[in-house]
Amino acid sequence: MVLVAVALTRLPMLKIGTLARCWVLAALVLAALAIWYNALLPLKLYPAMVSAAFLGVFAYSLLAPPSIIERMARGRGPELPPFVVAYTRRVTQVWCGFFLVNGGIALGTALWAPAAIWSLYTGVISYVLMGLLFAVEYLVRIQVKKRHHA
Repeated sequence: MVLVAVALTRLPMLKIGTLARCWVLAALVLAALAIWYNALLPLKLYPAMVSAAFLGVFAYSLLAPPSIIERMARGRGPELPPFVVAYTRRVTQVWCGFFLVNGGIALGTALWAPAAIWSLYTGVISYVLMGLLFAVEYLVRIQVKKRHHA
């Protein structure tokens, strides 16, 4: 029921685009399956679905440039030096790898691990790993800036 409530809070965003509509629909389908079958598995699949969605968005942006990270960087200014464009593309690729691995682990724990392990991974460990990736990328970005501005 919590997932249904979360999905319903996204309903105003349906005007934004197809991705938002697909997200709401997928979340509602998982919630409906969980309720209909009185089963936890559809709800446990939600984190894997989120990782798959992010992987799809990030990977698509590599096929149809600019990459998603480049788009974020351009929010600070439309002109980016070529090294920044290359760097943002590489960062987008790294995030694709993260979402692939994270989604795989989330799916594996949902299907084959006890609920406590799934909960620990999807509720704590995956967020710690995401935070570490943000921190490492920030440190690498500082070094890349130094190398190109020195």
